[in-house]
Amino acid sequence: MLTVTRLRKTYDAVVAVDDVSMEVRRGEVFGLLGPNGAGKTTAIRTILDIIKPDSGTITFDGQTLTADTWNSIGYLPEERGLYRKSKILSTILYFAALKGMTEAQARPLAIKWLERFELKDAAFRKVDELSKGNQQKVQLICSLIHSPQLLIFDEPFSGLDPVNQILLKDILLELRRQNIAIVFSTHQMEQVEKLCDRICLINKGKTVLSGSISEVKKAHGSNTVQMDFDGDGTFLKGLANVRRADVYPKYAELELEESADAQKVLAAASSRLSLKRFEIVEPSLQAIFVAVVGGKETLEKAAAQSIDAAPARSSQRTSQPVRKELFGFLTAAVVLPVVAVMQFMEEEPNLGMIALWGAIALYTGYRYVRARQKAANQAASGGTP
Repeated sequence: MLTVTRLRKTYDAVVAVDDVSMEVRRGEVFGLLGPNGAGKTTAIRTILDIIKPDSGTITFDGQTLTADTWNSIGYLPEERGLYRKSKILSTILYFAALKGMTEAQARPLAIKWLERFELKDAAFRKVDELSKGNQQKVQLICSLIHSPQLLIFDEPFSGLDPVNQILLKDILLELRRQNIAIVFSTHQMEQVEKLCDRICLINKGKTVLSGSISEVKKAHGSNTVQMDFDGDGTFLKGLANVRRADVYPKYAELELEESADAQKVLAAASSRLSLKRFEIVEPSLQAIFVAVVGGKETLEKAAAQSIDAAPARSSQRTSQPVRKELFGFLTAAVVLPVVAVMQFMEEEPNLGMIALWGAIALYTGYRYVRARQKAANQAASGGTP
């Protein structure tokens, strides 16, 4: 269906997509994954010919994409692409017309999809009167209305509540059974694990792993323990032979060293927790994503840098007014004795001039002390004025 070969796209010195290849087959849900800034959206926009690649080839059923091909593709962007002051039905019909449909063809399909998404009664309301989730449903209808053979969804579950997420999941599986190819880009690894047949994970523009879900899991070992429990599981992170631990209030996933004995982990956990489930499993896609991309380590490092940098930034913000007031005080303190000496050298010294500069020195000194006190108070409160 869709074949992407050695795709590359750069922006000045930044390589957004670097030698990425993938093949999306009919009747499958294909997961295009990666952290923020990995190059997913650039790859999608290049496939859709929104932007031109520097090199690489993109084919649809073995042929170079043409204007007719675009009418066989449906696209749901991550960001909203609707006309907010337009009425919902009019918006859907407009997008259908862009795909070559007449109003007579599109209207009954639009009504059917509005009924499916429980929006029929809102057909003549304006888009901006809808909630974020309902706007997402309208945008989904716009991408489906022309019965495409290839669907590209960028974060389709964004803004949808759990009930509507289930509805969308059912629709995606229906489309899959109709032999439609679906490219599915998201950060929700649980949805990927449940829906996708194969995946391609890119990071920093490069493909770092690809294949079926089962192949990817097998390639990353099976020495993983999952458990549900009551109690404080924080100590699990410090157990011997635990390579990585994702611990939540009632759930944990531990990646063990190759030589680790899971029974010892079970004994340690059961002695301090009320276990509801303890299972040796293949690693979750979430765990593989974190391990391959290094997301958790990167986030922790970024958080530490942010915490360390905050006082420095606060110091810079508060020291500027302090330096300004100090400069004013030092200037007055230097000028005052000079003025005094010059005046006393006169036969009739101008005592008023001396008094004026004395007052200026006192006033600027007072402002400097106040500025220092304010800076100290800000530092004590974490930099908040």
